[in-house]
Amino acid sequence: MTAGTGIGSMPGDTDAAHAEAVRLVLGELPDLPHVPEVPGRGAWASMTARGLAVLDGLAADLQPAGWRLTDVSGVDHRRARSLLAQDLDTVEELAQGYAGTFKTQVAGPWTLAATVEKPRGDKVLSDHGARRELAQALAEGVRVHLADLRRRLGGVDRWIVQVDEPALAAVVDGQVPTASGYGRHRSVDLPEASAHLEWVVTAISEAGGEAWVHSCAPRTPWSLVAGTGAHGLSADLDVLGPADLDVFAEALEAGRTAALGVVPSLDPATDVSDARLTERVQRWLEMLGLDPELVGARLAVTPSCGLAGATPQWAARAVRLSATVARNL
Repeated sequence: MTAGTGIGSMPGDTDAAHAEAVRLVLGELPDLPHVPEVPGRGAWASMTARGLAVLDGLAADLQPAGWRLTDVSGVDHRRARSLLAQDLDTVEELAQGYAGTFKTQVAGPWTLAATVEKPRGDKVLSDHGARRELAQALAEGVRVHLADLRRRLGGVDRWIVQVDEPALAAVVDGQVPTASGYGRHRSVDLPEASAHLEWVVTAISEAGGEAWVHSCAPRTPWSLVAGTGAHGLSADLDVLGPADLDVFAEALEAGRTAALGVVPSLDPATDVSDARLTERVQRWLEMLGLDPELVGARLAVTPSCGLAGATPQWAARAVRLSATVARNL
């Protein structure tokens, strides 16, 4: 059966907004709820901060220029870890008795390398050894994180870990700005880009989880992502090119999951109906020559990207539309 789910982020700037988001996804996405993220609460709740909170063996702190690796965790890194634990306490409390599949999200190794600085400045991306160490720390940290989630929600029999890589396209295209802003970091060779992501995907699998990789950025190298062994590919349908369609078709035919971002992630100017969105997915499958009845169980329907920039009203509607389109399919 096709499932509806969310990408991760939700609007709001308070802990109460996070609790409401948990109630929303549990109530409206019964087949595949997820751990909501509410980045509007500050830098400690951002995607980068959540990724750093999961790292095993590396410390960080928040500087005026952004997050930076350090020898000892600063107050902001400790606060990010505390906020993640607090959010998981809320999920644990409100999801008591839940049984089935659950999804969580973590920033990927290349997105972290492109957004976090080394101890002496400039991005981790600029240093071969530093980016390797960061990816390995993330892989080990995900193992521990998944064990914690299993302990908290014992009724979940299938954990999906969505690895968010919005910066992967810029990393392999050499488009990540240097600290000065006047230059660009050199592009990362595809074998290295694949290996670092594969370490995280493998760690998730070895810990008993199912790895999906998500990006709503254009030019994401989906053939590289598929080659890491990720079980799920999650993308905004609007930004997939012809070559990407082949990758998604091959993934579905091989028994993997395709999470299709079709519901607008920002408040639309005109009304959006579940019938039109359903028809769009059906046309997409028809274009790929895939039978909806044969691949339907391997599809998921999502918003096109995170919902942090939406109004609370549209975010709730987008979640419900994702579930409705999934049921229609």
